[in-house]
Amino acid sequence: MAVSQPDEASAQSPETIEELFAALESPLLSYALRLIGERGVAEDLVQEAFMRLHAQFAEVREPRRWLYRTVHNLALNHRRDSAKIIPFQPQREESDAPAADTADPQPLPDEQIVRLEGIGLVRLSLETLDERSRELIRLKFTEDLSYKEISERTGLKTGHVGYLLHHALRIIADELAKSGVVK
Repeated sequence: MAVSQPDEASAQSPETIEELFAALESPLLSYALRLIGERGVAEDLVQEAFMRLHAQFAEVREPRRWLYRTVHNLALNHRRDSAKIIPFQPQREESDAPAADTADPQPLPDEQIVRLEGIGLVRLSLETLDERSRELIRLKFTEDLSYKEISERTGLKTGHVGYLLHHALRIIADELAKSGVVK
């Protein structure tokens, strides 16, 4: 009696986004770093790719290939956009006296109020997070640590740090969207 072997596609259960993140975050980061050359930008591109995958995970048939293609495209877009930016450095002649700066550096009062309200809403949104997520956000944005440095300090795996930060930021963004601060 012949035993039928299931084909490989049906034998493997589809990967979850968490499994993909754990398996591919570091290789994708290395790939993006080779394309861009800046670690912070590479981390942003990888996070953006995972956020896009998360938004359309059910429709993507080959998520691994899709992630690499998305990181590649995001890197190309970043390089193209960066090349368009030309820093403004006005030419001054030696005989020109320095011009007096008449612009008031302080923001207008209504701009200050809007900014302070936004800061308050972000702080309220942070309070909805669990302690670990608040700590990860503090390490990333207040102490400006990389995922690796956060991993070393907290004992979490680097991929898990990125995953937790992604979800914490998504919760904050959703809260801010509910408040009408962001769209």
